[in-house]
Amino acid sequence: MDAPLLPDTGEPGFGIYVHWPFCAAKCPYCDFNSHVRHQAIDQERFTAAFLREMDAVRSLSGPKTVTSIFMGGGTPSLMDPRTVEAILDGIAARWHVPAGIEVTMEANPSSVEATRFRGYRAAGVNRVSLGVQALNDPDLKFLGRLHDVADALKAIRLARDIFPRMSFDLIYARPNQSVDAWAQELKEAFSYAVDHLSLYQLTIEEGTAFYGLHKAGKLIVPDEEHAATLYEATQEITQGFGMPAYEVSNHARPGAESRHNLTYWRYGDYAGIGPGAHGRLTQRGGKIATATERHPETWLSAVEANGDGIIDREDLDDEAQADELLLMGLRLREGLDLARWQQLAGRDPDPDREQFLIDQGFVERLGNSRLRCTPKGMLILNAVVADLAS
Repeated sequence: MDAPLLPDTGEPGFGIYVHWPFCAAKCPYCDFNSHVRHQAIDQERFTAAFLREMDAVRSLSGPKTVTSIFMGGGTPSLMDPRTVEAILDGIAARWHVPAGIEVTMEANPSSVEATRFRGYRAAGVNRVSLGVQALNDPDLKFLGRLHDVADALKAIRLARDIFPRMSFDLIYARPNQSVDAWAQELKEAFSYAVDHLSLYQLTIEEGTAFYGLHKAGKLIVPDEEHAATLYEATQEITQGFGMPAYEVSNHARPGAESRHNLTYWRYGDYAGIGPGAHGRLTQRGGKIATATERHPETWLSAVEANGDGIIDREDLDDEAQADELLLMGLRLREGLDLARWQQLAGRDPDPDREQFLIDQGFVERLGNSRLRCTPKGMLILNAVVADLAS
């Protein structure tokens, strides 16, 4: 019998992030570290490298109790279940992993098979996050997805039956998308009995195929005003279905929030393993930021030669940590832990700036302990963060 999932304690926690960098195809909107290979991936060799890099990261982190594990990508659901099992066993051999922690894997509907899903469940995965992205076939084709709606619904049903918890992603603010059409699609999503949804506005990122089309005037996305209207409709609908936003783009039924992502937003520590993975680790002298080589085969060679693929290690002073905490904390509905920020920043928020933002309806105090963005403030989150950080 599996241990029940542990409840959220409200603490930042310590997460392990494992990056599987391979995809079956590169989506035109995607700027993540994902790579297409037309030959079979040597999973045993990559597994050995993941385990070796874990040793190096364990020496940086010291002994820790893991509160969540997240396998992202790329498309982790292209991994053999034996690879997943070896990685999870490797984590448990190096850190303390209590029974019942959240263990998430990202999956694409096009790579879902019942036997593979059951293999991941047997390996220890207890939460799956599906990259559905749209619930109509024309938009799935536009987004470059390899699955259709039928594939997506099959994957949702399988995930719901096999895993204790599941989430899926949708992208909105697509070209010519009306508020009514998005509302209908979002309401359909709630009919599939999920407990978590990640709802992202389509953004045009430099280096993607969409970026070139947009620059050439061949791809028109909603303007800021229409995008804001879509965002506001999203908040209203999700609230009505009992899944309010607990972060800018993430919605959950109470208790079903992503524990791993909460670790990021609460500015906890996390170890990054694999090509292009980032980490934040507290050491005696402060906190360090780590980043590994992005190119998979270059990372692999570096790990085999040197024991890890870390190419950047930065000591974060208190001011840098305060800025990161502010950036992350204001994304959350629970808001920023003011005492922690004040300790790092060595000061209180500028009273005039804070009062101006309060008067404008962009932020609000939750007692004396927290500061959070209002729904109106979330629309201009970057500006609010910049104002408070200065």
